[in-house]
Amino acid sequence: MVKVGQRDVIDIAYRNPDRPRLGIEVLTYDVLRRRMKRAVAHTASRPDFHQLLLVRGGEASMMVDFVPQPCAPGRLLHLRPGQVQRFPVDAEGRLAELDAVLVLFTAAFPPRLAQLASLLDGFGPAGWTLSPGDHQVLDRALAEIAAEYHTLEERRDKTDADLTVSLLRQLLGAVLLRLARLPHPDRAASAMVGGEVFRAFRYELERSFAATRSVQKYAARLGYSPRTLTRACQAATGRTAKELIDARAALEAQRLLVHTDLPVAAIGRMLGFSEPANFGKFFTRETGDTPGGFRTRRR
Repeated sequence: MVKVGQRDVIDIAYRNPDRPRLGIEVLTYDVLRRRMKRAVAHTASRPDFHQLLLVRGGEASMMVDFVPQPCAPGRLLHLRPGQVQRFPVDAEGRLAELDAVLVLFTAAFPPRLAQLASLLDGFGPAGWTLSPGDHQVLDRALAEIAAEYHTLEERRDKTDADLTVSLLRQLLGAVLLRLARLPHPDRAASAMVGGEVFRAFRYELERSFAATRSVQKYAARLGYSPRTLTRACQAATGRTAKELIDARAALEAQRLLVHTDLPVAAIGRMLGFSEPANFGKFFTRETGDTPGGFRTRRR
């Protein structure tokens, strides 16, 4: 892992220390805990890769984009590229000891399956509390991935090694399909799937939230009417297109306020606000706190 970034956040680029050209790494949480520098462990970080964490034992809490995610037996976390996280700590604030398995992978590694698009983008759930049956199934599936991953050390023949990498890709795809099939923690899974209009909007929103908060502009870019776009968003999430646009901009503002030393006015300008007062009103409306107050309390 490589760290770059500003004072209070560390950007972590994917790098497999044992197999530099492989887009997947499987390890236990204990191995990660021993490998991680203390400065990284106790600082907010923003990885550019996916992380699956299946907890088998222990208990702690992990912060993902300002939302605490419990880490306890039966919990599965899926952290996506760009999300700001703080590693689990115990009740005394020390780096937690967990019995857990991790699968780290780049966005390019899983098989290209249309059914995985909504799971792998930035809008899916961060965690599930699994039923005993689902936990057992996923535990076995991750153990199989781990077993194949570790056999790569023995694959001296290139063809043999290439077949194992292909198998790893398909095994990961099978795990992700199982995740896509799980009920959404907050809403029915069918509601979150949405349709073609909503999926296109989500990708455009992630690309353009700092440039515009106009529903009309998003609709024009996607080739739909504003009414069609809003109906699609409401059907998928229960929120209007405008509410989703504003929520995404507010989340980025929160990240920048807590994890950088940029002035409030500069953050507002980055998000398209020409006047600091307008940014302050927007942020207070979305979060119930002023930008300065939010920064002070969260830090």
